[in-house]
Amino acid sequence: MTVLHLGGPVVRGASRGLLSLQSSTRLFSSSSARLSPPSTVSLVYDLHSPTKPTVPDAQTSPIIIMHGLFGSKKNNRSISKALARDLGRHVYAIDLRNHGESPHDARHDYTAMAADVADFVREHGLKQPTLIGHSMGAKTAMTLALREPDLIANLVAVDNAPIDARLESDFARYIQGMKKIDAADVTRQAEADKILEPYEQSLTIRQFLLGNLHRPDGGRTQKFRVPLAVLTKALDHLGDFPFKDPSAVRFPKPALFIRGTRSKYVPDEVIPIIGQFFPLFRMVDVEAGHWLISENPEEFRQAVIKFLEPEE
Repeated sequence: MTVLHLGGPVVRGASRGLLSLQSSTRLFSSSSARLSPPSTVSLVYDLHSPTKPTVPDAQTSPIIIMHGLFGSKKNNRSISKALARDLGRHVYAIDLRNHGESPHDARHDYTAMAADVADFVREHGLKQPTLIGHSMGAKTAMTLALREPDLIANLVAVDNAPIDARLESDFARYIQGMKKIDAADVTRQAEADKILEPYEQSLTIRQFLLGNLHRPDGGRTQKFRVPLAVLTKALDHLGDFPFKDPSAVRFPKPALFIRGTRSKYVPDEVIPIIGQFFPLFRMVDVEAGHWLISENPEEFRQAVIKFLEPEE
């Protein structure tokens, strides 16, 4: 684990390459995306409580942890329990819209997801929570932090940055395979895995994707819980970030950015942009790829604890 810097756009020497960034003129073209106000959905969550709390209740300084695309709250169960134990704080692992057990909605973008989380904070009376988000969840956390900085205390963005970037083609390929599985009316996960294998060689990633299967109404046939048609339409803009001009909006509180050393999602070239949106940021490199929470949970845990533990 390597801490790179704190507060300001200091760049390491060797670049790891860009993730198909859009042009810089677009990055700074406007203050935010002009979309109609979203209708929100009520998010489903798991609450992980510490055995030895350092806070008086579940509403005080909790942690909200958000998964990435095709993930769910159950993917963050182990790390949520670990953080609750180590920090003595309550951890809410949530399902973002169109994922896990949360409601489906035709709109799937960061403005809408951030509005859902803001409503979640208010609905549960949470006071100055910490937001932790991976990938899609990271951009959701960043969007909420810039829209309503007074609502949260700080944030941890995991392997994503406040930029417009094209998603890797893997995600579109995954959806193709998942649609084939839905059409095949499989009854066993082994059947689904065989269909998905030509679309993804990694067994670990296939198991992650197949974790979205369930048996509707208690039947034998397995279907995907996530709305594949909605997410297919969303792929074109899920690489976007709704804020374009860092001179117009900043998050004036601490932020931790954690990136995988083998991931392309946060190249060195975007560090100055991070510093402009989040001037009090720190960056940590973890030996992992994009799925760094599951690939290297111990280094991730240590980075988060160091960031969130109060200074003596």
